Amino acid sequence: MSLTRTLTLLVTSTVLLFALIAAAWSYIESNHELEELFDAELAQSTRIVQGLVRHLADTQSLELLSQTLTETLALPLDKDVESDADNDEILPGGAGHKYEKKLAFEVWTPGRTPLLDTLKADDTEGLTPGYSWAESQGYNWRTFTLQDPATGFWIRTAQREDIRGELSQELALGNVLPLLVALPLLLLAASAAIHIGFRPLRRLERPIRHMAPERIHPLDDRQAPKEVAGLVQAVNSLLKRLNLALERERRFSADAAHELRTPLAALRLNLEKAWDKDPQQFQPLIQSVDRMTHLVEQMLLLNRVDSGAGFSPQKHDLSEIIEQSIADVTPLALKKHMEPLLHNDAGQALVSCHDALINTLMRSLLANAIQYSPQHTLIETRLEASGNGYHVTVCDQGPGIATEDRERALSRFVRLDQRHGGGAGLGLAIARRIAELHGGQLTLDARPDGQTGLCVSLWLPAHTMPCISEP
Repeated sequence: MSLTRTLTLLVTSTVLLFALIAAAWSYIESNHELEELFDAELAQSTRIVQGLVRHLADTQSLELLSQTLTETLALPLDKDVESDADNDEILPGGAGHKYEKKLAFEVWTPGRTPLLDTLKADDTEGLTPGYSWAESQGYNWRTFTLQDPATGFWIRTAQREDIRGELSQELALGNVLPLLVALPLLLLAASAAIHIGFRPLRRLERPIRHMAPERIHPLDDRQAPKEVAGLVQAVNSLLKRLNLALERERRFSADAAHELRTPLAALRLNLEKAWDKDPQQFQPLIQSVDRMTHLVEQMLLLNRVDSGAGFSPQKHDLSEIIEQSIADVTPLALKKHMEPLLHNDAGQALVSCHDALINTLMRSLLANAIQYSPQHTLIETRLEASGNGYHVTVCDQGPGIATEDRERALSRFVRLDQRHGGGAGLGLAIARRIAELHGGQLTLDARPDGQTGLCVSLWLPAHTMPCISEP
């Protein structure tokens, strides 16, 4: 799992956990505070009725007081409250609110004779001051009772429990809902922040990903965050040691190849002299020396190609280079009674390249095709325009290469079939490296006509595009 994904998962999980805890805590606290607020309002309503009763008791008889309280604190009739829907909360004509039906008032004389009773709880025997619960009309009611010390009247106000709970939940959810709505946005913001925070690391990764072995250079530690500055310095130290090791390896290969050329040439001259006396005995030795000489030449060429030094691309006609390459390998093809053909669908194909290297590349591809194809077959080369460059394919009628082995066949010192020829497995590797130096690409494919064989595809950019990059 990537570090970005791990941090995103940890941060979002932590944020989600604490946000849910905060939401639950806020909901519980809001419910509690609202319950206390409702209790305060219940007590306040009771004291308002107490003031009304105290004011009227001095001027009105008990009968008139009962009538006045009933008219003043009367609840809406059932016919006035037709729906509990939110859009019907206000009664017709602005006469009141539907939640008035969920409020009840009771007033008793000092002798506990009822003057007003909209609750009808029938528990006057147990009247005690303070908060309590009563049951009436199939509902639980929260009540607050007090006795007026001036008049001795008992007064009680009640609220239905389900309405209190409904309002408490709605208000509590109103407090929590913005947090829940903002939570996904917060998670997205955290994920985006982590992604943005890792941009410096991705900028450091890009040069390493595209760094070629022949162009190793240190990373720019000025772009590195402080947290990974030590890692960048360690990587730079490693790259420096790796570059030195590769340079030593290239020098060793070049020096060894140079040192071997002279003794191999001398050995072949001596073998040629001995061959005149006994051709049957010395012919295999001469062939072995020739294979070793070819390997040395390939190693020298590979060293030059890897270093990229001394190559100055110029504008050339790719079709002329291909024609010359075919002419160079025609004697080899005639020995096997094979005919190399060129299909030029592009006409003049101008590319910016090193003509000797492209000629080496094409001769290597054609020689491979001839080596692995049976006698009396065709070696077909096709040149055609492709996008902003040119596409060259060399197709043979040999055994071909399995799909899973094609990438490995382009590696150095890899020979999939030891029965054919005596090469060292460097030809295709050198060809691909030459194509890369010219900004091109070399791939292995099956024949498009479905027949047995292999097609090597080469794409090179047109001369208007830069080809070789100096190391």
